[in-house]
Amino acid sequence: MGGLKDELLKAIWHAFTALDLDHSGKVSKSQLKVLSHNLCTVLKVPHDPVALEEHFRDDDEGPVSNQGYMPYLNKFILEKVQDNFDKIEFNRMCWTLCVKKNLTKSPLLIVEEDAFKIWVIFNFLSEDKYPLIIVPEEGYMMKKGHRRKNWTERWFVLKPNLISYYVSEDLNDKKGDIVLDENCCVESLPDKDGKKCLFLIKCLDKTFEISASDKKKKQEWIQAIHSTLHLLKLGSPPPHKEARQRRKELRRKLLAEQEELERQMKELQAANENKQQELETVRKKLEEAASRAAEEEKKRLQTQVELQARFSSELEREKLIRQQMEEQVAQKSSELEQYLQRVRELEAMYLKLQEALEDERQARQDEEMVRKLQARLLEEESSKRAELEKWHLVQQQAIASTEAEKQELEHERTEKERALQEAMAQLAQLELERKQALEQYEGVKKKLEMAASMTKSWKDKVAHHEGLIRLIEPGSKSPHLITNWGPAAFTQAELEEREKNWKGKKTTE
Repeated sequence: MGGLKDELLKAIWHAFTALDLDHSGKVSKSQLKVLSHNLCTVLKVPHDPVALEEHFRDDDEGPVSNQGYMPYLNKFILEKVQDNFDKIEFNRMCWTLCVKKNLTKSPLLIVEEDAFKIWVIFNFLSEDKYPLIIVPEEGYMMKKGHRRKNWTERWFVLKPNLISYYVSEDLNDKKGDIVLDENCCVESLPDKDGKKCLFLIKCLDKTFEISASDKKKKQEWIQAIHSTLHLLKLGSPPPHKEARQRRKELRRKLLAEQEELERQMKELQAANENKQQELETVRKKLEEAASRAAEEEKKRLQTQVELQARFSSELEREKLIRQQMEEQVAQKSSELEQYLQRVRELEAMYLKLQEALEDERQARQDEEMVRKLQARLLEEESSKRAELEKWHLVQQQAIASTEAEKQELEHERTEKERALQEAMAQLAQLELERKQALEQYEGVKKKLEMAASMTKSWKDKVAHHEGLIRLIEPGSKSPHLITNWGPAAFTQAELEEREKNWKGKKTTE
């Protein structure tokens, strides 16, 4: 979490310095409130407006410096950050604040999106020191031996045309050099043999495997070596000497500051002893003040007892009011539960009603199929009857014409009687099929009556429940007609047409 905090601080530092328009090192409190709110939003940290207003309340102290902003930033934002936020969105928010400060030239040689990516890479590679700079030219890393193949920690120093490695950073015991020229290259390697963050430096005669302490250092060294090799190919002067000199001066300065700090600590220790004596005097004065405070405490306790009695009476009254409100809420909850139960019953009733209507519709379809089958059978029966009557009429005419042809006609009559018997057998078969169709029709009719009865019962139930659901009733049906062959679903017009055709055929014959 510490590494994540350091990475976030780099982008926030850019945003803070961008708000410092007059380069005074301070930012107004109103701008810091807006910055803090936006940071809480993109980092998915619970926003605490009370703490924000308390920390940046309006007073006469004026703007806040970077050091003054850090306590609030650490306590209320960075310490609550989890690794569940969108890093691109966070970087883009900080980039939006500082883009005008960083991109001063117009037009740019690259698009703004590429400038944003370069800015993110710079923050990743820069040291954790402010102002941010990239110093990747020396440090401890592990080196694999060429003979024993063992790994040893060495202090590496990147120079303009070589990399020297020593036993320690005091540079007293030099172990070797990696000469850099145009034939050298550097490559990243995958983790292996328990070593991580590996990269490879290939020279003309040797190859060096090196393990950095982390991925960031690995990337810094690869980039620095790439830059050195590129400068060697171009013949450009190296930018390392000035940076190394600055670091040496910075070390000397830090050492002098440390010595000065030790001297100040000694002075503070002496001053501390004087303060102890002063504190002893103050302690005695505090004991006298404590005795006076005890008397005031008695008076305060008496006042507190009176206030507590008054608050107790008010608390009893509030409890009574709360109990009444809870009873009203319980009553409303009971009414709501009864209403929901009633709605569930109506929904179940509606589903059963739909099932009954579906059964009735299916029964009507079955009835229609049976009616069509009955009509076809009646048509065939009528045709057979007409054919039989025709044969019978021909037979009567043949018998009446002459007695002389009786023998010949007797043979024909025998044949025709056999044909008549076959026709009668077919007629009996049709009659049987018609009866079966009638039985099917009666079954379908019973199903239809049962469906209609069920629909009526559900209709009564729904009407009993205040008419919340209106039934969809089937349309009216024409009354069934009964012919000499049995009941059928003919209309009056169809029956008259059939009688007319029958009379016409009979007259013709």
